[in-house]
Amino acid sequence: MKILIAGFQHETNTFAPSRADYESFVRGEGFPAMVRNEDVFQLQTVNIPIGGFIQEMQAEVHHLIPVIWAAASPSAHVTRSAYERIAGEIVDAVRATRVDAIYLDLHGAMVAEHVDDGEGELLARIRNIVGSDIPVVASLDLHANVTEQMLRNASGLVAYRTYPHVDMADTGRAAAHLLRRLMASETPVTMVYRRIPFLIPVNAMCTLLEPARGVYEHLVARENKDVLSISFTPGFPAADFPECGPMVWCYASEPAHADAAVAAIYDEIVQRESEWAVEFLDPDEAVREAQRIASRASRPVVIADTQDNPHGGADSNTTGMLRALVRNKAQGAALGLMWDPEVARMAHEAGKGNDITVALGGKSGVAGDFPFEATFHVEHLSDGKCILDGPMMHGMHVDVGPTVCLRIDDVRVAVSSVKAPMNDRNLFRMAGIQPEKMKILVNKSSVHFRADFGPIAERILVAKSPGPMAADPADLPWKRLSASTRVRPVASLNSDRATSIISIQTND
Repeated sequence: MKILIAGFQHETNTFAPSRADYESFVRGEGFPAMVRNEDVFQLQTVNIPIGGFIQEMQAEVHHLIPVIWAAASPSAHVTRSAYERIAGEIVDAVRATRVDAIYLDLHGAMVAEHVDDGEGELLARIRNIVGSDIPVVASLDLHANVTEQMLRNASGLVAYRTYPHVDMADTGRAAAHLLRRLMASETPVTMVYRRIPFLIPVNAMCTLLEPARGVYEHLVARENKDVLSISFTPGFPAADFPECGPMVWCYASEPAHADAAVAAIYDEIVQRESEWAVEFLDPDEAVREAQRIASRASRPVVIADTQDNPHGGADSNTTGMLRALVRNKAQGAALGLMWDPEVARMAHEAGKGNDITVALGGKSGVAGDFPFEATFHVEHLSDGKCILDGPMMHGMHVDVGPTVCLRIDDVRVAVSSVKAPMNDRNLFRMAGIQPEKMKILVNKSSVHFRADFGPIAERILVAKSPGPMAADPADLPWKRLSASTRVRPVASLNSDRATSIISIQTND
């Protein structure tokens, strides 16, 4: 088969302070930098969906036609210019190329300045060109806000099943498997979907913990010769548009098979509704509890600074957790990554071993947050380049720009020039901090860090310090969310939501 492949990923927090422009996608901002044409094949060894899809399909000697792969760190809206430039490049390639199938590596929660449903709009434009006969398959992030437009214009959508996302390449392979089954089917495949009636906090979505772990185990067990694929996306609960929220969908040979599989997963999610709620510590509570545990532990205690998670749209520069560490006289503590290009520049100019007085971070305009003004010792300088070794983004080259380790008392701060989440231990090492030797680590991340930091952590705590990425969706000023969607889980309800069924015509 001749298969056109492309990728366009962004997770949009419509409440976040900064937007994603074209240069954000060029840089990648913690993801691989933008690549085009044959350079897309360089991604086949990286744990991202398109890498898995390329490996799977090249093994069968299919002819892959790469167009572009682009991603940017989660933020507020994608600018109109960036969206039209990248989406337009993909659509133009579809228009100019005769292919047997199309594969897209998408996120599923993109909101542009002029389009609520970035992926649905892209899929609709492609479908208008290729008609109903060409299969269009896409992989999605576990945090996708799946819309009816996406479901109706794609022949198949497959989502991650792990958070931290260690199965991204596997999801690309799963998309390849689904494409083969769709094209081999002699009869139309049925797709059934049901929307979950409440938003789920991001921290509750971790598949290392219940209830998410159990739901995904049961989801995997549902697939068989009749159920081609079933997916559940808990969603990204920070996008203010009507279709924000969780979704379950399935592709099967018969409507009855699809409906039974979706109903079983839907019922489990709703019946366990109260288990999706999350309790958080305030910054001082988190530090004091970490100190108590660390006093008799040989491994570090990790605190998630979840509301300043740059992979949730935050700017990774709030100072609430830093203040709590200093205020409580934390020993052997490190925090990262703090995004402050100006302070990183000043530290490099001052030089290693010198002291600088600066106003660090606090530049996002978040209520209750402000710069931390103090004198720091410049302990380490770095160019900000490293290769990630953790299981999530293993093998990915990262460049976060000039980076510095600043120390105040016995608290170290890894300050970078480019925004990126602290999801891999090599980001601390790159800044001259050995994470295994610390007593307390504060990671500006929500869940992804667990993949690499979990094995070295004595305990993991979650702190709710002022930041742009609200850990509790109920804290957000919603204006356009569907009136039928509850903003937080409550005691389990027997909610009877409508089921939608679509028949998908595939190639013989």
